[in-house]
Parts: sequence; C-alpha cells; structure tokens
Amino acid sequence: MYLRLPAHSSLNRYKNRLLFFLLTITIVAVGLIVALVNYLNGNRLLQGFNTEPAAYQLENAFPNLKFNSPVEFVHAGDGTNRIFVLEQPGVIKVFDNNAATKEASTYLDIRDKVDDGGEMGLLGIAFDPNFKENGYFYLNYNKRNPLETIIARFKASSYKDAKVSPASETILMRFSQPYDNHNGGKVAFGPDGYLYIAVGDGGAWGDQHNYAQNRTSLLGKILRIDVNKTDKGNYGIPTDNPYVGNTEGFREEIYAYGLRNPWRFSFDSKTGQLWAGDVGQNEFEEIDIITKGGNYGWRLKEASRCYNPRNDCDPTKTLIDPIHQYPRNDGVSVTGGYVYRGKRIPELQAKYLFADYAKGNIWALSFDGSTKTGNELLSTDGGSVSSFGIDANEEIYILDHYSGQIKQLVAPK
Repeated sequence: MYLRLPAHSSLNRYKNRLLFFLLTITIVAVGLIVALVNYLNGNRLLQGFNTEPAAYQLENAFPNLKFNSPVEFVHAGDGTNRIFVLEQPGVIKVFDNNAATKEASTYLDIRDKVDDGGEMGLLGIAFDPNFKENGYFYLNYNKRNPLETIIARFKASSYKDAKVSPASETILMRFSQPYDNHNGGKVAFGPDGYLYIAVGDGGAWGDQHNYAQNRTSLLGKILRIDVNKTDKGNYGIPTDNPYVGNTEGFREEIYAYGLRNPWRFSFDSKTGQLWAGDVGQNEFEEIDIITKGGNYGWRLKEASRCYNPRNDCDPTKTLIDPIHQYPRNDGVSVTGGYVYRGKRIPELQAKYLFADYAKGNIWALSFDGSTKTGNELLSTDGGSVSSFGIDANEEIYILDHYSGQIKQLVAPK
C-alpha cells in the first residue's frame, strides 16, 4: 500500500491554504468569544472556570457528636479547652475539644426567645475579651411579632460554669427587619476590643428599599459598638467610628456599608484584616476585605458588576470591589471563613478558606495584602457549609448544617 499523490497539486495547495486560513479564523473567533463571555460575566479571563480539587479529604472531627443545624463554632479564650457550638433553633452546646468526646452538654437554651427557620434563628456568638473575669458573652438572634434582630449580652457566674441562665440576658440593641431573610448574623470582637456585627439588607430581593446604601439605616452594614460604654443605653459608640457626630442623621454604629448579606466574617489573627463573605443576588458571590467607612457597592453593584443601575453605577469611583468573586456555576451562597494560622496543614498557612453552602465547594484564597494571587479548590464534598470555626490553636473546622457534623480538612499524603 502506498500514498497516492493528487493529480492537480496546485489546486490542492490552494485548498490547503484555504483550510488553514479558515482554521485560523475559527480559533481566533473562539478565543474572542471566550474573552467576551468572561468580560460580560464581570470576571477576569477564566476566573469562573472550575479546576479539579486538590486531594484534600474531609473527616468528622468529633465522630461521637451530632448537632441540630449548627451555625457557629467558637472557643471562649478562657484556657479551658472547651468548644461552643450554636444550634440555629436557639441552643448553645459545649464540649471538650477532644476527638474522643462522647457528649456535648447544653450551655444555654433560649429557644423560647428565638424564632428560627430559613435564615432566622440563633445566628452568632462572641465571647467578651475579658470573659474569664466578667463572664460576658454576646448573641445575635431573631424573633417574630415584631420581626427583629436582637443583640444581647448573657452572663456566666463563673467562666467555668457548665450552664448559663437565660435570665442573665441584657438586651444591648434591637432593630426591625422588613423580611425574614438576609439577617447577617455574625458577631465578633476585633483586635481593637470593639464588637462588630454583620447585618443584611433586610431581605426579599434586590434591596427594594435601598437600605444598604442608606446610612440612616442599620441594614446592609457592618456595625461596630463599644460594649463597655453606655451612651446609647447598654452600649456606646467608638470615638473613631466614621459617622460619629455627623449632622446628616447617619447611624453612628456604622463601620462599613453597601453589603447584601454578610453572613460570616472574621479577623486575621496576625494582621487584624477584616474578611467577609457577602452572599450575592443573581450572578456572583463575593469575598470582601472590610475597611472603616468603606462602601462595598450593593445595590449599585453586585460584586464588580453594575446591578441597579445596570450602567454607570460608580461615577465617583468610590465603590470597593471584592478581592474575589465567583459566578453561579461555582455556587450560589458564599460562606466566609478564616485566614488559616494553624499548624496542622502547613500548605494552607496564610490562605483564606471559604466555601459555598449550596455546592459544598471549599477553597483556599492566596493573597498579597489586599490583592488576590490565587484560588485553589480544596474539596467539593463540604456538604452544606454553614460556617467555619477555629479553636484555641487556630485550627480550622467546617460546620455541615444538614448532617450536623463538625469536619476537618485532611491534607494529601
């Protein structure tokens, strides 16, 4: 058998050149289409394309324990090696931080105060920096009739107490919610000793009342209050909050604004940087680095793309873009996490871990200051990740809302 050459070689050379030209045009066209699609999606090229996850596994960190819709995992910083887990219906469980622990006991039960379901419930806890001396801790929870968010302080008689009385409650602040979703929920003390509070835009869709941009409203904000002062009743305003003493009616509690539903935030224990995951509307989920007085764009923008209005939404160029965003093919409800400062998995040191509640994806974001340098998909098996938590050694844990398990990442062998 042999290769037979065509009789009309000049004609075939013309055909070959034509085919090469058409192939080149096709390749260029495909490249332009990919670039255009990514531009319209508000992403850098290929930002939204999923990669194969690294070979990280997830294991049940406390195999003998199971929780009822867990939403928060914290320690008290009191040297007791205890972990506190919030159950959304209104219970705080406590147990020893030991994989062999057999039982979690009830630390506080306020189910008669809390209305839960959907995005409502007992949503956040923060132990006072001086908890060992004063026994104070702070909760963020919702109730109906009227529909509102409550920020309250509870008191343990001793930091070693196994149980706290619901009657120890002192309400610091309460504010109305127009709808029962987008409640935010996280509370945490910053390195400055002030209490930070995440508040969503009030709910429904599209921030119809424009609360997030309205600085006379507490909705759609990160708040910062001084729990050791009483100029606002049971709390005070830090003297360097951005709107202290303003004459325009802006709420002095506001630290940052323009957020849709900042469900979970955290402070980098090394740098003090404030990281938040802000749940998106229709197109993007976002990770923000929160700064004092910053406007993060909602509802003018969803992540880095104009939302309402659809064009020319930032004429003064003052809106702050997220450090990272991802499209709906990667997930639909971001859960903010922590910058990892533990020692168990050195490969994740100084990376920001976060997840998607609906898809179960868990990522590690690399960064330099406020600039993203990479994003690695660690696992697609997170389950319904409602929150991350850290223990006294800054090891990170992952809460699976549906299964009730507390999980840990296991590095590749």
